Amino acid sequence: MRVIDLFAGCGGLSLGFQKAGFDVVAAFENWKPAIKVYQVNFKHPIFDLDLSKVKNHSIFTELTPDIIIGGPPCQDFSSAGKRNEDNGRGNLTVSFAEIVCNVKPQWFVMENVERIITSQKLKKVKKMFYDAGYGLSESILDASYCGVPQTRKRYFLAGLLNADEQFLESYIEKNKRQKPMTVFDYLGNTLGIEYYYRHPRSYARRGIFSIYEPSPTIRGVNRPIPITYVKHEGDVVDDLSKVRPLTTQERSYVQTFSDDFVWLGSKTEKEQLIGNAVPVQLAKFIANCIREYISTDKKHTHKKMLFEKFT
Repeated sequence: MRVIDLFAGCGGLSLGFQKAGFDVVAAFENWKPAIKVYQVNFKHPIFDLDLSKVKNHSIFTELTPDIIIGGPPCQDFSSAGKRNEDNGRGNLTVSFAEIVCNVKPQWFVMENVERIITSQKLKKVKKMFYDAGYGLSESILDASYCGVPQTRKRYFLAGLLNADEQFLESYIEKNKRQKPMTVFDYLGNTLGIEYYYRHPRSYARRGIFSIYEPSPTIRGVNRPIPITYVKHEGDVVDDLSKVRPLTTQERSYVQTFSDDFVWLGSKTEKEQLIGNAVPVQLAKFIANCIREYISTDKKHTHKKMLFEKFT
């Protein structure tokens, strides 16, 4: 199946779908640091394009995608932002929907933060997808149950032309882990530490974590332990001499990027790229659920045609 990735960032979604056997043929992004990182890690092209200003959709149609994937920037829905969906970036979710509804691929997958579920923008784009003939399947996934050592909750909306509602739900539920994945489950002792510091959004929250639990959400901020840090009752160790923050590279591992993935730019840019990325294994989890859906029931023509592209 031919895939194009909109709002591709550094390529977490692309890489996950690629690892699941999909043919990613192109990506689109207009943040220069992300484009540079994407270019050195993928063979297919990434186009520098402001997707909010696209009026002619032929650039996408000519790529003949079977599936369009993407994670429109989510700051206007995020708990880390001001949560004003009319600030401008919320409109990029509408831009994604407009492209999908004009190009009409068989499938699409849209990823975003959990908080989008309460937004008016989501209601608007779901109506757009319904009107275009898509059946929709939506899920809020905790990444730690999907092969990622991190309690990162993300919203996924999958669409398939002429499909039933929640068509993907049973595959998602069947493939989830029974227990959350810990950092140790994924990385073993390779970090050389048992405890690490993750800078909290406020000091009402703990900042010290163990590798024997899932990591909290990897964010675009990575700071050393402040001299003034006061131990929180939830911290898992008293002796701070045994604690350090994760390095930039280690944070990318928790996002399930491999050690041969190349990161470019300043430290600040790298941290932002890693914090904003879709975990590779989470993307692969969704992609595998789609692949399994396609291969399970070949009685339906649209599913049989897609399955034959894999075999």
